[in-house]
Amino acid sequence: MDNIQQIAARYRSQVEEAQQELNRVQQRIYRIGTLRVVLFVACVAGLIYFWDESWSVLCAIAVVTMLPFLLLIKRHNRLFARKDYLEKKVEVNQQELAALDYDTSAFDGGNEYTDPTHLYTFDLDVFGQRSLFQYINRTCTQPGKVRLASWLNKHLENREEIVRRQEAVRELAAEPVFRQRFRILGLLYKGKKADENELRAWAESPSIFRKRRVLRLLPALVTGVNALCLLAVVFGLLSGTVWGVVWMAFVVGSFAFTGKVTKIQSVYGKKLQILGTYANLLKLMDKQDVQAPLLKSIKEEIGGEQRKASQSIRQLSKLMNELDQRNNMFMYAVLNGCFFWELRQIMRIEAWKEQHAAELPRWLNAIGEMDALCSLGTFAYNHPGYVYPAFTDKPFCFRGTALGHPLMHRDRCVRNDIDIAKRPFFIIITGANMAGKSTYLRTIGINYLLACIGAPVFARELQLYPARLVTSLRTSDSLNDNESYFFAELKRLKLIIDKLQAGEELFIILDEILKGTNSMDKQKGSLALIRQFMTLQANGIIATHDLLLGTLADAYPDDIRNFCFEADIKDNELSFSYRLRPGVAQNMNACFLMKKMGIAMTE
Repeated sequence: MDNIQQIAARYRSQVEEAQQELNRVQQRIYRIGTLRVVLFVACVAGLIYFWDESWSVLCAIAVVTMLPFLLLIKRHNRLFARKDYLEKKVEVNQQELAALDYDTSAFDGGNEYTDPTHLYTFDLDVFGQRSLFQYINRTCTQPGKVRLASWLNKHLENREEIVRRQEAVRELAAEPVFRQRFRILGLLYKGKKADENELRAWAESPSIFRKRRVLRLLPALVTGVNALCLLAVVFGLLSGTVWGVVWMAFVVGSFAFTGKVTKIQSVYGKKLQILGTYANLLKLMDKQDVQAPLLKSIKEEIGGEQRKASQSIRQLSKLMNELDQRNNMFMYAVLNGCFFWELRQIMRIEAWKEQHAAELPRWLNAIGEMDALCSLGTFAYNHPGYVYPAFTDKPFCFRGTALGHPLMHRDRCVRNDIDIAKRPFFIIITGANMAGKSTYLRTIGINYLLACIGAPVFARELQLYPARLVTSLRTSDSLNDNESYFFAELKRLKLIIDKLQAGEELFIILDEILKGTNSMDKQKGSLALIRQFMTLQANGIIATHDLLLGTLADAYPDDIRNFCFEADIKDNELSFSYRLRPGVAQNMNACFLMKKMGIAMTE
């Protein structure tokens, strides 16, 4: 297995190689651009110089200069596409290098998913700036981003489903070339937030033109009439003027459909540009050989070997691009007058929709699933020291060694253990301010969440039973709802009790119960709450400053265990080990710190 230094070296190598090729491509673009200018000038100069010569000479000059010119345009466009790809490749690898050093500012933090009322995401900083989502997120499509956010918002609770996703993540972690190419292709045109919904809406909308049989026959009729007129003119049976009048009548008649076609094109034309990107991603997925059952099922969703989604979507993208020719007024008049081309083209698009509309949402889901899995695969690849947890069917279990917080620097993170092997069981953690209680709770919560979405965790080893995670670490008041801090906390605790009474299996993490009331109320209420948790066969961790809660271990010797984070005072200096220790905390630091800061302590 590679270490961090080897992974960083690989990213740097990718940057250097891509930059070198980019320099070569830019030089070719410059040379071809210069040659095109030379050919164009030569064509103009040759035509001017030989203007008095025969038409055959002028045509020869035009062919000799303009044919290479047109071929070079095609080559130029390909080079520009390659240039865009290489620039994005340099950017992507530079972002990964920064991410290895915990700079994830280049990635989307999913601020729109921040929800203070969520069961755990707000407490654990799952969304927002410097969040877990921003740390993991490498999605390159809107469906992928939505899928990854939904996994974090509602983690899996079924052991088999988690293991299936783990297998897919393991396989993708070992495919850095595929993952990176997938991300680059997706980022070349990432699209907008509304694209997926609007594509689905378009796929579900009824056909406007093909539902009328007369309109389906009209383009063939116009084409046939024009063909007959042409033959009649050739054989002298009809004058060209009459055919011109007929042709112009067709052009004018085509205006009857222009308004509706323009509306469809304006609403969906730009949205469907994303289909070119999706076609490239689907083609890449088609070519990738996969072994994990989940990855195989995704490939089945996009057609497998029988009917490839990439070909179908590329066909639609081509039809939409061809429709754009109507924006050229000359082409618009010629094509509509001869073939009713605009109507024919929009009905070809409707025919595609009738054939594939039911499959399009499935293809979008497959792209989103692969995109989100690639994010987890990159996360696993970038963290070679992480492990995939094992899962047990026995409720409840959460046993791990050397757990650390993924957002804390790997070289400075103090790692601790956890051991919950039965139901009911609670760990009560006491300790001084700043000693590490809250960080430990978030470390436990984040690793539990990572495990339940199929990702590796920051631990030496971990085994768990996947129950629903619920936290109360950062309850806030709400001025808009006229809700006090204390009442908000009570609502969260009531929600937990209701879920337990309904038979739901929960893993509960609480920080300082009932901190919005006086100490006597807080003590009495906290003791009653924990006793109720025991009655309801619950599992979890509670951090508190109230040392009296430590006495509950005497009443429940098999079901409650005390641990603490101590503040060590030596030679009139305060230090923290951030190490979890058995027992109830003995040292508190508030008075010590107040004295150190010159705040008088009176008896």
